[in-house]
Amino acid sequence: MALMRIVRGLEAALDAVRHRAQDLLDEPTERSVREIVDAVRRGGDDALRVATERLDGVRLDALRVPRDEIEAASDAIEPELRGAIDLAIERIERYYRRQPAGGFLDTDDGAVLGQLVRPIERVGVYVPGGTAPLFSSLLMSAVPARVAGVERIVVVTPPRKDGSVPVEILYAAAQVGAEHVVRVGGAQAVAALAYGTESVPRVDKIVGPGNRYVVAAKRLVFGTVGIESLPGPTETLVVADERADPEHVAADLLAQAEHLGAQPVLVAWSDEVVRRTLDAVEAALRTLPTAEAARESIEERGMVLQVADETEAMRVANAYAPEHLCLLVDDPWRLLPGVRNAGGVFLGAHSMEALGDYVAGPSHVMPTSATARFASFVNVRDFQKVIPVLSLSPGVVQEIGPAAVTMARSEGLEAHARAVLSRLKPRD
Repeated sequence: MALMRIVRGLEAALDAVRHRAQDLLDEPTERSVREIVDAVRRGGDDALRVATERLDGVRLDALRVPRDEIEAASDAIEPELRGAIDLAIERIERYYRRQPAGGFLDTDDGAVLGQLVRPIERVGVYVPGGTAPLFSSLLMSAVPARVAGVERIVVVTPPRKDGSVPVEILYAAAQVGAEHVVRVGGAQAVAALAYGTESVPRVDKIVGPGNRYVVAAKRLVFGTVGIESLPGPTETLVVADERADPEHVAADLLAQAEHLGAQPVLVAWSDEVVRRTLDAVEAALRTLPTAEAARESIEERGMVLQVADETEAMRVANAYAPEHLCLLVDDPWRLLPGVRNAGGVFLGAHSMEALGDYVAGPSHVMPTSATARFASFVNVRDFQKVIPVLSLSPGVVQEIGPAAVTMARSEGLEAHARAVLSRLKPRD
């Protein structure tokens, strides 16, 4: 059996893209999550403790991590890792401070029209635990929020078996100014953020990736709170030309494949690059500590889409709308204008997506499952509200009011029309 499924030809590749595996939520998952969410909404902290003991095998008394424990993380963390986290925060913050984020007020012949931009007051950040503490996801969500002006950040994360929270997460939380760190994960944590409990403040928006139960819970509470996205399994699509280094291509595919449920895809037109890349993937799997998960991703969901040239490759890439689009070609800037759908674009051999996961600058929380067709990566605007402002002079009302009256009556809304007409009446 081939290591990765190979599809040849443009039409076959496009068909494979249209029918690629999606992480659709099943009915049992949604039913289970609804029960958890309802229990937390009714039972507060007690329900959180019950769910955490049943699902995580951890019995908790205090749900919040004490402030002194968070502050002590600075001394407990390895100095090298502390420096790496500090560097990541500095680079992420610098990147987001470049994003235009202000409003405007424009005056034009008696009309003042504009926008107020205001930060969301309180944000909840979900930090996955699972096989490893993904403290990088905390940075990638909380730093843009802080740049946007959010003052109150609540972090939730699954506890370890002894009830503790990894020091890496505590240090990252301290550095981004988190108000609280709560050792609760899963759907119950999302419900607590959405509805509030004795220990978990109710937030206005929830951000951060998670497993299918977290995603199902975010979908369920949307409307009660804001949700930045419903991220599914990670995915990467590598476009490689005949000059691409197969070891680089293999490394970038495997960097995503080691995540559970990942979808690694190669789009290429060189038989030699395809063959050598597959050989490099197989060789790397022999020594990779996460080979079991990576091989499962490669064999079950990986694809090689072989097309005629770079034009066809970009058609396939835009149809796929990947979370990560890696252009391992001789001149990636030449292809950039043709990118229409991607969560993030990584240009050239030295712009590896794995670096973007940690310290490059942009958030690694990006749209998956083809939602890059309409969604964006986490950015400053995700943490701000835009409020329109208008102030019209009597002269402007006289000028544009009759059109509003005509439109309102055409829609059968006479009270609207009369509200305008009351200002159009000549005054003595």
